[in-house]
Amino acid sequence: MSLIADYGFVLLILACAFGFFMAWGVGANDVANAMGTSVGSRALTIKQAIIVAMIFEFCGAYLAGGEVTETIKNGIVDAEVISPDLMVLGMMSALLAAGTWLMIATMKGWPVSTTHSIIGAVIGFAAVGVSTDAVHWEAIGPIVASWVVTPMLSGVVAFGLFMSVQKLIINTDHPFENAKRFVPLYMFLTGFMVALMTVTKGLKHVGLHLSSQQGVVIAFGIGLLVALLGVALLSRIKLDVEADKTFHFASVEKVFAVLMIFTACSMAFAHGANDVANAVGPLAAIVGVIESGGAADIAAKSAVPGWVLLLGALGIVIGLATYGYKVIATIGKEITELTPSRGFAAELATATTVVGASAIGLPVSTTHTLVGAVLGIGIARGIGALNLGMIGKIFLSWIITLPAGAILSIIFFFILRSLFGGV
Repeated sequence: MSLIADYGFVLLILACAFGFFMAWGVGANDVANAMGTSVGSRALTIKQAIIVAMIFEFCGAYLAGGEVTETIKNGIVDAEVISPDLMVLGMMSALLAAGTWLMIATMKGWPVSTTHSIIGAVIGFAAVGVSTDAVHWEAIGPIVASWVVTPMLSGVVAFGLFMSVQKLIINTDHPFENAKRFVPLYMFLTGFMVALMTVTKGLKHVGLHLSSQQGVVIAFGIGLLVALLGVALLSRIKLDVEADKTFHFASVEKVFAVLMIFTACSMAFAHGANDVANAVGPLAAIVGVIESGGAADIAAKSAVPGWVLLLGALGIVIGLATYGYKVIATIGKEITELTPSRGFAAELATATTVVGASAIGLPVSTTHTLVGAVLGIGIARGIGALNLGMIGKIFLSWIITLPAGAILSIIFFFILRSLFGGV
């Protein structure tokens, strides 16, 4: 424990810097998954998307990010096998490695999975730098399986939502009137789903504990308020006869553009709730070890400090504001042609899947989930509607990211070990 005793404060400062760097990368690269569809469908401008995302990414990260953070912190590696000194250096290496890879990918405009980056980095330092016994391999299986299951689930949900829009609104004699009638129901679903996750899981981190029944009642009330707000906003939209001559569903899409604001908020919240863990999970582990004086068993059981979630949330927001616009524009326009009605289905399906995964502490890839949702809509429209070349590049980035995170983490781990006296 000499390393922690001698350099505890220095290690903590470095860890916070690396954690913030990783969070910046999450905001700069992965936030496109939250906002890209809104921008691509022209429901929001890039500037508006950044403002919406900044608010709701922060809320999702701070209020609901704790469950997944615990998984990244304790669920992947065995704190009893790894010495406290090596745990601190390893988690620092993982943060630096994942942050570096995200910076490279963002500069290149590649939409990569931040979840892959950090999990690959954590496994890399633990398996190679310490021992293969240090990795909870049985915990890796469900996480990897989720990377396959969640895109499929999200695709099915998006397909169902898009087909319901087709049946209830688009393929009717009076699509505009039906849009104004049914869109508030979709708004209720959006508000209810996000609120339920927040009040039953997230608010524990701010000291408010509610029963499941109380959570459902509160979530129902919030969903109802969202729907009523939607009705008020929709009442201002009038049938545009001239625009409908050019595009038959122009007025309908204006209705869905209002809905997209709500689904964009829910998507940003879900993204923050799930992906803040990628930045602050390792940081939480480091803080726990240092604060416990090197007692790894105590650190593993310690709660995630609120200020750690706050640091991650701030990092995500700054990354989004400074560099996020590049990847937002790419994702929003190059996977498939999006309209508000299509974008809504993709966003709500992705948000629902990610929020559900966050509730059970499963770190899923938002990138995978969104692409699955977009593919579901593409299948509903016909495969020719998809940019298969772009999708191929995204699939390739998924394959590369995991080993890239692992290799960089191993390199940084041995560098840090040598810098701190070959611990």
